[in-house]
Parts: sequence; C-alpha cells; structure tokens
Amino acid sequence: MKVVFLENVLNIATAGEVKTVKDGFGRNFLLPRKLAAIASPAVLKQLEEQEKALAKKEARLEAQSAQLGESLNGITVAVGVKVGTQGRLYGAVTNARIAEELAKVVGHEVDRRRVLLVDPIKQLGTYQVEVRFSNGVSATINVEVREAGKAEA
Repeated sequence: MKVVFLENVLNIATAGEVKTVKDGFGRNFLLPRKLAAIASPAVLKQLEEQEKALAKKEARLEAQSAQLGESLNGITVAVGVKVGTQGRLYGAVTNARIAEELAKVVGHEVDRRRVLLVDPIKQLGTYQVEVRFSNGVSATINVEVREAGKAEA
C-alpha cells in the first residue's frame, strides 16, 4: 500500500514523505490515527501545493528578517542599571534584559534566545552584541550599560 505521511512517525517516515508500507500496518495503524493517507493523485497534488505555500511563506519570513537585521545593524540600545558605590552593578545585564530593551526600540517582541551573549554583562560600558534572526541573518547592536538615572538622558 502506497501512503503519504501526514505527520512524522518515529523510525518510519517524516511528514510529506511517500512510502510503500504493508497493507495491515497502513489500514490498522496509520490510516485510523490519521498519520498517513492513501497516495492518490489528489492527495499528492494537495501535498505539492502545501509545500509550495510553505516555501513561499519561508521566503517571505526570510526577507522580513533580512530587512529587520539590516535596519538594526549598528543601533545603540541603552540599558539602565543600579550601580553600587564603587561602580559595580547590582546583578548583571542578561540577554533577556537586552531583548526587552531592544523590543522597545524595534516595536515588537524579540526572543531572548536570539540575543547571543556569551557571558552576562557585569560592568558599565558599551558592548557589541550579536542578534541572530534566522540562519544567515544577524545584526550587531551596541549595548550601552549606564547608571539607571543616566539611561534616559
């Protein structure tokens, strides 16, 4: 029996793959659980259209992330922190805090996992931080860590 897999089946096939399976396995396991459908010309055409739509959507998202990465390259994000008497920070500036401040500049939410920070920042100053949007698209931003009262100035 030739089937088109609708979902990933561990150690058997991935979604969208066309395979020949034993009749009993297909009738008793795959079809009732809607893990696969019989490979008819209509189902194959529908699968092809879904793949085209998915490719178009991925290309659009890639273009958007490239445009966003290009616009963010080189901008400066100010982060205000509490500072002790000797100029040491209370706590540290993490990638989550940088993503939060970057979201205010950009206008929409930025995932903290996209901000590539090797170690948390523990001193005042300006640091270059990479923000990765997709596989090939990244931007380098400047993060300026200042005293809380001076961050807005």
